[in-house]
Amino acid sequence: MSADQGLPEATIRNVLDQETLKWVFVGGKGGVGKTTCSSILSILLSKVRSSVLIISTDPAHNLSDAFQQRFTKSPTLVNGFTNLYAMEVDPNVEQEDLGDGEGMDSMISELANAIPGIDEAMSFAEMLKLVQTMDYSVIVFDTAPTGHTLRLLQFPSTLEKGLAKLMSLKNRFGGLISQMTRMFGMDDDFAEDAILGKLEGMKDVIEQVNRQFKDPDLTTFVCVCIPEFLSLYETERLVQELTKFEIDTHNIIINQVLYDEEDTESKLLKARMKMQQKYLDQFYMLYDDFHITKLPLLPEEICGVRALEEFSANFSTPYKPPSTLDSVEGLEKRIEYLTQQLKEAEGELDKLRKGKQIA
Repeated sequence: MSADQGLPEATIRNVLDQETLKWVFVGGKGGVGKTTCSSILSILLSKVRSSVLIISTDPAHNLSDAFQQRFTKSPTLVNGFTNLYAMEVDPNVEQEDLGDGEGMDSMISELANAIPGIDEAMSFAEMLKLVQTMDYSVIVFDTAPTGHTLRLLQFPSTLEKGLAKLMSLKNRFGGLISQMTRMFGMDDDFAEDAILGKLEGMKDVIEQVNRQFKDPDLTTFVCVCIPEFLSLYETERLVQELTKFEIDTHNIIINQVLYDEEDTESKLLKARMKMQQKYLDQFYMLYDDFHITKLPLLPEEICGVRALEEFSANFSTPYKPPSTLDSVEGLEKRIEYLTQQLKEAEGELDKLRKGKQIA
């Protein structure tokens, strides 16, 4: 008996019903269908929320492919919707994002580059600052594969540590910086108070976001995986790291599941189903307190709004494999079988009648 038998099939309905959610992260190993799941999740949220923004932070963006529409680093309305927006951002910092190469912004950028990891963190901070000025009911992050995602979630603490170092440098060399700016007749933008104000402003944004990320009423992380060993291992690693970062996670989507249909005769498919069932059992055993949603492997890709909306039914209603008897071919087979059974029954009845006549 499999570990998931007897348990009610879970859905992501709990995420849709949690009206307080502000940030929804979708992540997992590469190639498991994160973009498809995050796209469908944003579509479903758009039906229960006033406005939704989906952001791709994966350098290899697939959001445009999923919706079959070109997106940029500015929020763009998704075709066919009035309240769903999408944008693709590169988490790697660009010089133009941090400053114009002159004045105080350039100095901040140069200081930032001296601290490992803080360049990406500052870019992420700038993006969050931009997003916070927009009035969206909920924001969905289509994240990069696990390693990049964990680094992204570390950005708030990386920035806090980096800014603390910069502040300590300011305390040690602030007077020297002030004297140099006056000596060379530089603009007031270089004054230590101006630099301090810029750093403090960024620190406030990061601290606020960090608090929100750790609040289960505002933030949740949806793990996407497939029923294979490496994906199971990666999911466990992700869940442990999220727990360490104090980020709520209680939903797992298991994608690309093969279902045992009545007319399956392929030995390869049966072997894959057996292998998948082994890992499905382990998922249910390890995460018995999670909402586990299983999604079927389809024979075709899910591209375009219509295909995404059609597949979204599996997120709110547990998938049930179609029976061969539900098809015309299956019905014909059933009629043929019943006709044969009827003929055999009539033959047996004729024998009984003849036997009685002889007696």
